[in-house]
Amino acid sequence: MTNTTAATARGPRAFPDLARLIALMTGAEKHAPAAHSTLDALWVLYDRVLRVTPETVDAPERDRFLLSKGHGPMAYYAVLAAHGFFDEELLPGFGAYDSPLGHHPDRMLVPGAEIGSGSLGHGLPLAVGTVLGLRAQGLTDPRVWVLIGDAELDEGSNHEAIAHAGPAGLEQLHTLVIDNASATHGWPGGIASRFASAGWAAVTVDGRDHEALHAAFTTPHSGRPLAVVARVEPKS
Repeated sequence: MTNTTAATARGPRAFPDLARLIALMTGAEKHAPAAHSTLDALWVLYDRVLRVTPETVDAPERDRFLLSKGHGPMAYYAVLAAHGFFDEELLPGFGAYDSPLGHHPDRMLVPGAEIGSGSLGHGLPLAVGTVLGLRAQGLTDPRVWVLIGDAELDEGSNHEAIAHAGPAGLEQLHTLVIDNASATHGWPGGIASRFASAGWAAVTVDGRDHEALHAAFTTPHSGRPLAVVARVEPKS
């Protein structure tokens, strides 16, 4: 499997006014800290790394992105709108009864969404299953990315997925952990050490530094899954 990224075809674009797009979404269930913690990493992924566009959301060879941290989808919606997956006119309806943009993303309603998510601990196991499903179909080039929050590592289902993916050599699997100091439990050496001990390639990076994020996202990891731990300011 190659480690070619979308950045070979296009350079980084100027960071758009995503705060304006997020501000269009109102309501009491915004989970704003959860959303803002993911904003920079999501932008770099969609702008420079993921091989998926509004025109290829159903293509078998597309990269898959799974938002496990689905309880804070505003940044996700803003990035999807900025990349043309749907019109930003949908954003003010966020959370409304007749809006496709729910407080948790629904893959049947949100263009570009691969899973319905929000319950902690589901995304990484689903990503492992997605890679195994792609392999069974002979699709070894599409990459699977999953974004999880550090607090999701309190859930045992994630550790079962971590323990399986390393020894299985799931090179197509990429996990982005947003570390905003929300986890109840810690690990000697930090979060990256938990993945490394299970046979993953693992790097830790400043979650607000776009160039550092891109370098981490494109780290060579032949024969192993990749974990990128993106540290951001603690959740307030």
